[in-house]
Formats: sequence, structure tokens, C-alpha cells
Amino acid sequence: MSTKDAGPAICNSCNAVIQGRIVTALNKKWHPEHFACNTCRKPIDGSKFHQHDGGVVCVPCYAQHYSPRCHGCGEPITDRVIQALGVSWHANHFVCGGCRKELGGGGFMEQAGRPYCSACYAEKFAARCASCSKPIVDKAIIALNAKWHGACFTCKKCRNPVTDSTFSVLDNMPLCGKCA
Repeated sequence: MSTKDAGPAICNSCNAVIQGRIVTALNKKWHPEHFACNTCRKPIDGSKFHQHDGGVVCVPCYAQHYSPRCHGCGEPITDRVIQALGVSWHANHFVCGGCRKELGGGGFMEQAGRPYCSACYAEKFAARCASCSKPIVDKAIIALNAKWHGACFTCKKCRNPVTDSTFSVLDNMPLCGKCA
């Protein structure tokens, strides 16, 4: 046990002895009125503050001046930030450009700078099958100046899938080797 007196508390801001209430923060001691925001210069009340450029900043000033801004609404982001498409978003503003469902920072497709869920992207932007007109989201067969689902590229006569690399054509539709 040490009997040595640590001496009076000295304010980190004004270097005067602190009488009464002491604010201790960042391993230093302060007069309550001297522990102030570097931006608005008001004393920081409570225990929440941010460090910025070697100083302290109150929560409102940090949100207003230093927090990233949401690309969706333009407001400061003070909680979870989603970084996508080169910008920052509130989680509830990072939504599909089609169905408006929250994307939550998961997988998405991009078109003209807007995020889309895979279902909306396929419906709006994917190539369409020449046979069924539904979106092609996987491998496509490219033949007869069109794109086809593998299961839709069928013989005009027998309706079986055409899987050979060579086939005949009748009325711009494929014919398998057996039906040709």
C-alpha cells in the first residue's frame, strides 16, 4: 500500500487544479465545462462521445459532420452502415429497385447504379428464352439468332431436347437428327 499522495487533479484543458466534480476521459482529467466538443464547443454531457482528429466530438456533431451519409435518404448513418455500389446506405434504405425488399447487405445484382434482388433482376433485365419467353438465369443455348433454356431447345416435330451440336432447321425451329 502506498501512502504517497497523488496530488491535486489538474485539468487537461486549462492546467488548473480541479475542485469539485471531475470528468475523467481518455485517461485524463477535466473540469466538466472544459471537456467540450471540438466542433460546437459545448461541454459534453453524459458518457457518450466520439474521438475525431485527436479531439473529442459530441454525438450530435459527429452524426451531422462526420458520419457517412445514406445514398437513399441523404441523412447521417449512426448505426449499421451498408457499403455497396461505392456508396453508404442505412440498412432499411438498401432495397431492391423492383420489389423494394430490403437486401440486407447480401447478394444483389446491379443495373444502372441500382441494386436488385435476383428475382427482380431476372424479370426485368435477363435475356428471354425464344421458346417460353421466361428469363434465362442460368446457362443458355444460343442458336438460330436467339437464346434458349436447355429444356426449351426442342425438336419442332418430336419435342425432345436437341442435344447434338448439329441439327436441321424447319421454320426457324430446330429438328433433331432423327426427325430431319
